[in-house]
Amino acid sequence: MLFAAVLVVLMLAVTGVYRLMNARTFQLAGQLTHRVETGEKVVALTFDDGPDEHTREIIDILAEQRVRATFFVVGSEVEARPQEARALVAAGHQLANHTYTHRRMIFVSPATVAEEIERTDAAIRRAGQRGDILFRPPTGKKLLTLPLYLAQHRRHTIMWDVEPDSGRTPTAAEIIATVREQVRPGSIILLHPWYGGGANTREAIKGLVTGLREQGYRFVTVSELLTLGGS
Repeated sequence: MLFAAVLVVLMLAVTGVYRLMNARTFQLAGQLTHRVETGEKVVALTFDDGPDEHTREIIDILAEQRVRATFFVVGSEVEARPQEARALVAAGHQLANHTYTHRRMIFVSPATVAEEIERTDAAIRRAGQRGDILFRPPTGKKLLTLPLYLAQHRRHTIMWDVEPDSGRTPTAAEIIATVREQVRPGSIILLHPWYGGGANTREAIKGLVTGLREQGYRFVTVSELLTLGGS
């Protein structure tokens, strides 16, 4: 009986830790936003990872649609392709921090957290980004040392409430339909348009934007969205 009770407690603890590190709406310390409470029909389009060889294609699509977005970039990719990062800033988009190596930030040392974030910050600054640099943990995982670092340095964690292309390979039409179904005023939409696997997402961007505009939505960067909610 005692063994069974201990096993149940351990299973509950593991489940609790798993839910905590993956929670979109909560972290142990520091400020977190997954969506902004606002009555305005406004959303933020965000892209994780990159930049890569598809950067110009994405810039052109967004320019055609007159949309400014927020790019949570990987520091090592920015260092490898500094011209692409500078092109994003020059096009009016916001760069934000998605760590240097895209490693999962759970049970890592304080030194690792600092290097992952600060090295990426430096690369983003060299690309021309000004103002506060927002942060999003890879795969949304955050536990122990990461939240404590973020709180100590007054960093703002940005999660999301609409995620149409993660964990599977939906068609462009499915991505558009999911966004239109789930979006709400103040939503933060997460997309993954990079690399070979992001082809359907890139194809969906135009239809996604035009579809939401038909519903009365306008697009802003995450920093602009935060001001509407008083964050």
